[in-house]
Amino acid sequence: MENLKYDIKSATSIINYAKQLYNKTLREACESEINNHNYQGKGNFGQIVEKYYFGYEPNSISEADFPEAGLELKTSPLIELKNGQIQSKERLVLNIIDYMSIHQEEFEESSFWKKNKHLLLIFYLYQKGINILDLEISLIDDWEFPNEDFEIIKNDWLLIQQKVREGNAHELSEGDTFYLGASTKGSTAAKSFRNQPNNELQAKQRAFSLKQGYVNYIIMQMAERNKNHSNILQEEFEKYGKKQIKPFKIKQNPIEKLIQSKFEGNIGKSIVELLEKYNIKIKDINAKHLYALIVKAILGVSSDEELEQFKKAEIQVKTIRIKSTNVIEQSISFPSFKFEKIYNEDWNNSEFKERIEKKFLFVFFKQIGNEYFLEKYKFWNMPFNDRNECRKVWLETKKVIQTGKIISEVKVQKNGKEIRKNNFPNIKDSDVAHVRPHGKNSFDTYPLPVAEFTTKEKEYTKQGFWLNHDYVLKKIYLDE
Repeated sequence: MENLKYDIKSATSIINYAKQLYNKTLREACESEINNHNYQGKGNFGQIVEKYYFGYEPNSISEADFPEAGLELKTSPLIELKNGQIQSKERLVLNIIDYMSIHQEEFEESSFWKKNKHLLLIFYLYQKGINILDLEISLIDDWEFPNEDFEIIKNDWLLIQQKVREGNAHELSEGDTFYLGASTKGSTAAKSFRNQPNNELQAKQRAFSLKQGYVNYIIMQMAERNKNHSNILQEEFEKYGKKQIKPFKIKQNPIEKLIQSKFEGNIGKSIVELLEKYNIKIKDINAKHLYALIVKAILGVSSDEELEQFKKAEIQVKTIRIKSTNVIEQSISFPSFKFEKIYNEDWNNSEFKERIEKKFLFVFFKQIGNEYFLEKYKFWNMPFNDRNECRKVWLETKKVIQTGKIISEVKVQKNGKEIRKNNFPNIKDSDVAHVRPHGKNSFDTYPLPVAEFTTKEKEYTKQGFWLNHDYVLKKIYLDE
């Protein structure tokens, strides 16, 4: 590291040098020899920045990239949505979890904290088909976890450590935690599996990562501090920060304790009492979105806002009504899936896998007589065995799409209307999940990657994955 243009012992010097990249491409910022780089793969943008801009060889050392300054360098892509908003393209992957050492560490002295407590973040705007050397660098700043997030990050790390210590590293899920996740890292090949303590079973390699929702929060904060520097982010992130996130002070308490304080005075209250307490005006008390409005009011946000901590942790809120007979009538839906997307993806990078690995907040309303009352709430993430069952449902769905053998039976009613049965996994095929229509009507369709075998049609009614209502009742509500 000779002839450097920054002081390797000064975080301020390194950060200021990094900020010279603002609104530039790597081709513009680096020496001409950058054109001969041979870096390939997902992390090649960061490797090029390290070698050709900062002047050091990329490495996988356990300490920070700039150890004398205590600063870790991370690069990450941004994407522009159809509405013009800019956000993170993905979670921010930090360092690999060493299963054989983490169970012996203390958080403040852990390799994770030493490496990542002070980050230098460089965000660039991803554009499909554009050479990485020509992508514009849009946001640069350092990041230290604020006090209100530190306790949550630490608790997340401790939970991951506990699972590894108990010999359950193979059961890790991003839904286990709030801000700091344990994301899969590497291919599905045997080489990506690692030994773990207290269990002969190997576990899939994982890395500490900041969830995408939390990365968007970081971006919003950084953009506010640097709005006069970035050509792209100046207006978009001002809107993002002011409209979509409402501050919520937690005073170093974990999210679970904070939510407890919001619900504890409302458990046992009727819908009518809650509507009156929070001054919620609604024309139809039977409206489907009524329960969601009540929960948002309890959490302290309006109908068009999201709780800051929930957005950062990517927590999915689900409201459930329980009949007086202890029956749940509705299954839990996920957004409709595109047949072409499932056809082209594998399980490990599938949208369904990502969704079921998130953390959920279930809020239950119980019927007593003719009224519903707020009974309880529950943070929940899907257990390992049930995620495997969802994988089977997904694989069977993919098989049906690949073969084109979607329709199993067509019946014509007396009025001439066709009733079509399909081969997608139904509620009787699995104890956990199933596939069923998820469109406005039978004419609400998505294209098929393979024409339907019987009808030769090239589109089919939108479908979605659903959690079975009995599963929600037994495994989540009753916790059997």
